Amino acid sequence: IQEGIEKYPKFAKLYMMGGQIYSLDMAADEKKKSYLEKARKIYQQGLEQCPNNVTLWILASRLEETAHTYAISDTATNNNDPQQPNNGSNNTNSKAAGAGVTKARSLLELARLKNPKNDQLWLEAVRLERRANNTKLAETLMARALQECPKSGALLSENILTAPRVEQKSKSKIAIQRNPESPLVIAAVATLLASDRKLEKARKWFERGVMLDPDLGDSWARYFCFELDHGTPEQQTAVKDRCIKAEPKHGELWQSVVKDMNNRHKSIGQCLDLVAIQIKTKAANRTTQ
Repeated sequence: IQEGIEKYPKFAKLYMMGGQIYSLDMAADEKKKSYLEKARKIYQQGLEQCPNNVTLWILASRLEETAHTYAISDTATNNNDPQQPNNGSNNTNSKAAGAGVTKARSLLELARLKNPKNDQLWLEAVRLERRANNTKLAETLMARALQECPKSGALLSENILTAPRVEQKSKSKIAIQRNPESPLVIAAVATLLASDRKLEKARKWFERGVMLDPDLGDSWARYFCFELDHGTPEQQTAVKDRCIKAEPKHGELWQSVVKDMNNRHKSIGQCLDLVAIQIKTKAANRTTQ
């Protein structure tokens, strides 16, 4: 990786690969702090060379958000005496987690200054606060994000899916008015219709979403989830077969599954099953919050 960076210092993918390799090493090796610093360094190099690469900013912020988990693991390894009270350790861990969120937040703020009106950076900032249980701040950021990127399908759909139940209908109307052709918005509205038991109407909206952009794997996965919950075996098979034929390449959840090294030999149908599981898990988590 380092040789490649020296030859092609503006190629952002190399920094991503380097940072992710060190991150994987942190999870598997005892020298976690050493690898953490190496990952930080390579992401910093990448951001200096490629300040307009949004994915690099997001990866760097996520590293800081989770950095405390490696420090906690090291502490647990080095201080495993069952006779020792752990109250101080718990307080330290909590402070470290808060510091990680603060660092991640600062990185994303800097990223937005260098890359204004970027909906993916705004979306990551909102999700960071939600993961940290800062719900009010997340809502404030979403409002600012939609002022700066009012037609973003990613932000509008997220705003629907994460809104309190009583607000989802009004937010879906706003989203349709702003971007009626976004497959992400259409899938979010279809999901809302399904939750209201308006099944035939929901099916038509899911169908519209995959017809608008057959290359978006997330739309196929949400459609497939719907049929798993409400459709017949024939309808489930039909959606899966059409997804396989379409060979989708894009989608946030879709790419996270397809690009996972553990899934490199899996078929499109198998990846569809895995993305559907992710969608169901996230939906279940939202209902319990």
